[in-house]
Amino acid sequence: MVLKVSKRGQVPPFIVMDVMREAALRVASGKDVVHLEVGQPGGRPPRAVLEAAKLALEDESETLGYTLALGHQGLRERIARFYKDGHKIDLEADRVVVTTGSSGAFLLAFLAAFEAGDRVALAAPGYPAYRNILTALGCEVVTIPVDGATHFHPTPAHLEALDRPVDGLIVASPSNPTGSMLSPHALKALAEWCHVKGVRLVSDEIYHGIVYGEPAATALGFSDSAIVVNSFSKYYALTGWRLGWMVVPPELVRSVECLAQNLTIAPPTLSQISAMAVFDATSELDARVAGYAANRALLLDRLPALGFDKLAPADGAFYLYADIGHLTNDSPQFCKRILAECGVALTPGTDFDPLRGHLSVRFSLAGPMSDMEEAVRRLARIPLQSIRS
Repeated sequence: MVLKVSKRGQVPPFIVMDVMREAALRVASGKDVVHLEVGQPGGRPPRAVLEAAKLALEDESETLGYTLALGHQGLRERIARFYKDGHKIDLEADRVVVTTGSSGAFLLAFLAAFEAGDRVALAAPGYPAYRNILTALGCEVVTIPVDGATHFHPTPAHLEALDRPVDGLIVASPSNPTGSMLSPHALKALAEWCHVKGVRLVSDEIYHGIVYGEPAATALGFSDSAIVVNSFSKYYALTGWRLGWMVVPPELVRSVECLAQNLTIAPPTLSQISAMAVFDATSELDARVAGYAANRALLLDRLPALGFDKLAPADGAFYLYADIGHLTNDSPQFCKRILAECGVALTPGTDFDPLRGHLSVRFSLAGPMSDMEEAVRRLARIPLQSIRS
């Protein structure tokens, strides 16, 4: 007897994780790898967080049991104060939901806001998990191809031009993989369009804090109906602690609470208690961002001479997204050959754009500068034109 396998689980892989596996196999064979594929801050978590975790572990009165499904109340209140201090927005802590990473937030948000069959628009290139989670939940993904003409973001004009209305829109600023940001004016225009049209806006703000110019604007400043997602993984450098948050409209709070109770019970308690200290570690965290900025400057200076001269505007995050159509028409094979020939791991654009990703690659600049310098040296030793697919 052959038992059924659900079609919901038959979504494309998260290709960067496949690249990481191939890199690990190379290391296991005795060869080294320079990692420019994964978007993960290097180094230890902020000292204040480690100290808070140590104190919580040593406190015999702290059981570290479940918190409420919506999260530790002290952390929810601290997140609300973050918006007051940083954005001048008065936010009720009751609207803050602590989640198991931003990935958990997207799952809860999509389940609470969309029905199976709903049409949800998103930009390409964009973060692949949006598309894959929506597909697994039975939603119809509406892909909007974007480019430099709109700074790699969708606009109300894109949405008006669709053949049928949509029920939701996902935007990310700064974005993965391009690092491009929506200006406050552009974000306001999208938020207002969505509110008027009855389209649920989901704003991914997990790279806030990692910017190289003006601060990023939050959708909370322009809409009370938007869902805003953030994370402790990127700017706050707590990737493995699996902690994120979202701010939801009042009408969705109870739905999100019931979903969270059943899907995860509660986010990790030790992570929540420890994370409250991270908001007081901005000096240490901003020093990390200065390191990303230095890496970005080095790659922007050196990559064009190697053939990677068509780069998206990286206003924030820690990526550079390169059009390599003049070098290959098969970015997965291109990345495999670069890994094999010089030990530099890159992520093919097919992870981010199902339409044109075969012509692009993403560089992560989250690692130490020594990795950036070594990657450039290695890439300079191989004639990229010779590995055209």
